[in-house]
Amino acid sequence: MFLGLFFAVLAGVLVGLQNIFNTKVNEHAGTWATTALVLGLGFLASMTLGLVFEGTGLFILDNMKTWHWFSGLIGVGVVVCLVQGTRLLGPTYAIAIVLTSQLGFALLWDSLGWFGLEKIPFTFQQLIGVIVIVGGVLVFKFGGSREKQNVKQVQKQLKHHTVGR
Repeated sequence: MFLGLFFAVLAGVLVGLQNIFNTKVNEHAGTWATTALVLGLGFLASMTLGLVFEGTGLFILDNMKTWHWFSGLIGVGVVVCLVQGTRLLGPTYAIAIVLTSQLGFALLWDSLGWFGLEKIPFTFQQLIGVIVIVGGVLVFKFGGSREKQNVKQVQKQLKHHTVGR
């Protein structure tokens, strides 16, 4: 269990870091070049590490459903949407929404048993958990708005006071 928690936390760190890096690349290269770079380098790294650790066993894909082959296309959507969301909302707010969306849809797909997942009964506690997280995102986004307005007012007053001298 500890190892699973470790990998889950590490994945969160890496997704947040990758999102920031991708947004910085996007500032210079554009969305499609960023997506090609991210997924292309990911392919090269995955292929290299796969060959090192698994050898030719990397290419044995028995009993895989045809539609699973298209998961890389979903990755294009992930990168494009994350880059644009981060550019428009900032990294913290965008990632908070992404994680909330992930949790909500994972709960839905688990509860319905879609995509070959084992069906897990939906509970009221799970719904409350998702609602609490959505509430946290809303508090994060709108909770400090008065403070920001006050800071802007003080900055404006200081600027006016300094210019008046």
